[in-house]
Amino acid sequence: MSKADDSRDAAAEQAAPKSVPDTAPDAGRTPSAAVAPAARPGGNGIATGSTAPAGATAPVTTAPTTVPSSPPGTMAPGRRTMPGDHTIAVDPGYGVDAPNVVHGERRQSLNGFEDTYTDIVDYIVRITHRIWEDQDVGYIYDTYAPGCRLYDDSGVHFGVEQLIAGTMQSINAFPDCRHYADDVIWAGSDEEGFVTSHRAINIGHHTGPWRWSGPTGRKLETWVIANCVVRNNEIYEEWVLYNTAAKLQQLGIDVLAAAREYGNSKDFPGLGERGFSETDRIQGGRKPMPYPEPAGPGFDVEHEVRRLFHDVYNRRDLSAIDRIYAPTVRWHGTTNRSGYGRSDVRGMARNLLATFPDMGVQVDEVYWMGNDTDGQSVSVRWSGSGTHRGYGLYGDPTGRRVHLWGISQLYFAQGRIVEEWSLFNEFDVLAQLLRDDPDA
Repeated sequence: MSKADDSRDAAAEQAAPKSVPDTAPDAGRTPSAAVAPAARPGGNGIATGSTAPAGATAPVTTAPTTVPSSPPGTMAPGRRTMPGDHTIAVDPGYGVDAPNVVHGERRQSLNGFEDTYTDIVDYIVRITHRIWEDQDVGYIYDTYAPGCRLYDDSGVHFGVEQLIAGTMQSINAFPDCRHYADDVIWAGSDEEGFVTSHRAINIGHHTGPWRWSGPTGRKLETWVIANCVVRNNEIYEEWVLYNTAAKLQQLGIDVLAAAREYGNSKDFPGLGERGFSETDRIQGGRKPMPYPEPAGPGFDVEHEVRRLFHDVYNRRDLSAIDRIYAPTVRWHGTTNRSGYGRSDVRGMARNLLATFPDMGVQVDEVYWMGNDTDGQSVSVRWSGSGTHRGYGLYGDPTGRRVHLWGISQLYFAQGRIVEEWSLFNEFDVLAQLLRDDPDA
């Protein structure tokens, strides 16, 4: 269902491909390293000018890139160093931290972190294992800042206690759930603060009660993405998409009824509570302009990513997909959609733009690992808004305004995207469209 999806419950279906706005893994896919063989080169990711601790590997051969980071108002560091290779990365096919493993010497500077961690990827994968696999939920107190901010489908939450309560409820509903790390894209340093984009496969069974139903006994197999900002052994900001509609669908729960219930609940955030601004798609009331050409020679991965989002979603230039995606791109999207080839990527982009004809998108954050020779792994966090005035994904137009946000992981080889994992807040979008209060 990559080409057209005109039924109201398309969000609960699994085939419609989607382009730039979505992201993550399934157990049977070809690993990113296999699709982009250059995505796991040598080096150690230590920032230029830093001192490698005892036992660290040789200095990087590809110089890291330092660029400005997120826009004002976010908690992300002011500048960030991009690792010039993929040496510090998730080993393909390994997936989950094995308990009681004796880990080696540190491979990068981690001042302020517990001695047990060798690098930032090791930190992210192993704290996830300890909290979710070992069910040491209290370890959240040691690895999240007391006033941490968490963004998900239900808005923004403040403080570690809400995070602990939600984690405990999820583990109680899926006590045997395994969390396999499929990839961690990272950037930064211990001085700047690290940023990480962690994609994980979740496999387990629904044997406990949760918000949407009693135990169904059904198997869950889906994927999530969590983007974190980390400093001194603590996560102080997290953006996470749980692929909620896919989870409900696999458990036999009516996705649309659940979205309507969520939209009518007292904790559902209205547009005024979401803290997002109007996307500046058409400046001064004029036509949207093409994205400017790069300032210098060579391949500028950040420029290409920002141009892609702008040209496709603000200028409606779907031919931009043909220019930057490989003909054989593998695409994975929200609600466990998947596709192959540029036509599937274009199909999801068309669906979104047909559903929300005035939709505009802005890129909120970009960071990456790698280089031109070996390829780049890129994390993109984006947001947008639009009005449901067209036919595409969600049936008859409601005329309601919606807020969208998402995380995309893009894998480049020789300047082309060869694989994409994208998630957006689709369950939340359905709740915005289906809630009973038309003025909210």
